[in-house]
Amino acid sequence: MRKSGFLVPLFCLCVCQAEVHTLSLREAVERALKESPDVVLARLEADRAAQAARLAHSVFVPRLVVGSGLAYSSGLPMSIEGATPSIFQANAIGSVFNRAQSLRVAAARESRRGAEIDANAKQDEVVYRTAEMFLEAENAARIAEASRQEADALGRVLETVRARAAEGRELPIEVKKADLNLARARYRSQVLESNAEAARISLATLLAFEPSDQVRPAPGERTAPAVPESADAAAEAALASSKEIRSLESKLLAKQLDVRSQQAERLPRLDLVAQYALLSKFNNYQKYFNSFQRNNGQLGVSFQIPVFSGPAVSAAVAQAGTEAATVRVQLRAAQSRIAGDARKAFEDMRQAETGKEIAKMDLDLARDQVSVLLAQMGEGRASLRQVDEARTTETDKWIAFFDAAASAEKARWAVLRQTGELVAALR
Repeated sequence: MRKSGFLVPLFCLCVCQAEVHTLSLREAVERALKESPDVVLARLEADRAAQAARLAHSVFVPRLVVGSGLAYSSGLPMSIEGATPSIFQANAIGSVFNRAQSLRVAAARESRRGAEIDANAKQDEVVYRTAEMFLEAENAARIAEASRQEADALGRVLETVRARAAEGRELPIEVKKADLNLARARYRSQVLESNAEAARISLATLLAFEPSDQVRPAPGERTAPAVPESADAAAEAALASSKEIRSLESKLLAKQLDVRSQQAERLPRLDLVAQYALLSKFNNYQKYFNSFQRNNGQLGVSFQIPVFSGPAVSAAVAQAGTEAATVRVQLRAAQSRIAGDARKAFEDMRQAETGKEIAKMDLDLARDQVSVLLAQMGEGRASLRQVDEARTTETDKWIAFFDAAASAEKARWAVLRQTGELVAALR
């Protein structure tokens, strides 16, 4: 009992801390672009590729190392880890000509560009998911509201039937039927409200709010964005703007540069080398050398010519060539698939628009039927049950229309996602 008494206040505190955020679609998209973990991870991957490019280029930037090889010499001065004993030492080295490394730098820069393209593609994906979930939450709220209105109307019908039964103008069984219809409507409303709450929580999770928070879509009408005029135009726009194709092209170019860099391993290399050392008088240099001076320096080049590289270079070239061929096949497959997906998305949009028009016609007919039955009931030519059934049908038609309208809007967004115009349309 004590444990239960402790958990109840804790649960109430957690519920009180839950917050409902009301956002428009544009505000939700802006937050998703800033806070979505997928977008953040994609940006970090792009940053990692940028640092990898800097690291590859660092070979051509002279590196300066300073230190000391200070030591006491007894007899002939010997080297300390390959360096002459000295008070102060400075060594600088930097590549002047290294064709293989130059191509690796170009490949790393191309990989950085590909990572940036992938990050932009991830943004498009997150924006579409946000818009899709926003629309689901908005549609669920509309359907739940329509169901609540139906339950309220059936509650008034039940009161009317009870009054008529008390006056002897309705049979007692009609009261039971009206009570049953109200119970069904309330249960349906409860289920739909639970679905709407789940949609709001899912949207809040996607937008990186607290786990207990909810995001309520702000009311308001949205202007339908422009879409291509035909399926062929949609396919052309999708191929021209596809970030997946651009990413694969970037990967293919990086692999081709990798092949060339492996082939360039057979070429000579030229490095610039500079050294300085301040020698000490206490290392017996004047005893063993005809001439001694404390300040010493040298500037020169290190020239390397690969004579025999073994099978490593040819194997690396073959491996890089296989990887490039794989990306080339993926690129051709992606081009065909993206064009087909764009055409299908356009046709799905046309079907969804037609379905929306039919649902609107069906809804108008159901509303007219309710109006006719209300007029007939006033004249005594229609029963309350007929009006009740017509209102239930009207609610069903409203829900079907809401679903059709949401499907049409989602299909339009899917076309814009294929053509690369979704982010601009929603921001």
